Amino acid sequence: MPPAQHQFKRLLIAAEAEVQHTLAALPRPLREKARAVPVSYERKPSPEVQAEGIEEDTLGLFVGETFKDAYAGAHDLPAQVILYLDNLWDYANHDPEFFREEVHRTLLHELGHYLGLDEEDLAERELD
Repeated sequence: MPPAQHQFKRLLIAAEAEVQHTLAALPRPLREKARAVPVSYERKPSPEVQAEGIEEDTLGLFVGETFKDAYAGAHDLPAQVILYLDNLWDYANHDPEFFREEVHRTLLHELGHYLGLDEEDLAERELD
């Protein structure tokens, strides 16, 4: 396995474990809503995503319908959280513990968007 692929696999295993830990720690009503949102993992935002205005060093992204809009048909895409593992790893300065903390924080930030919070709301909750 090439080194870059091996590293991504290690990051993926650590991120998946942290996502499960984070979801399990949420209060029950919130946990049920959050578990309904698929989480996917990519190295970095694709050129297509960047063309839509997303920065190359973005840590995570929420796409699709918010919880409030889920049955209103407001978006064509279902809700999804994307975590960019190479960016999270770089942001964490290659520190495994800091990486897990940033996966946790980024997941909560993106789930906040799913629940309808904007950047100001997230900043008030120290999830900016």
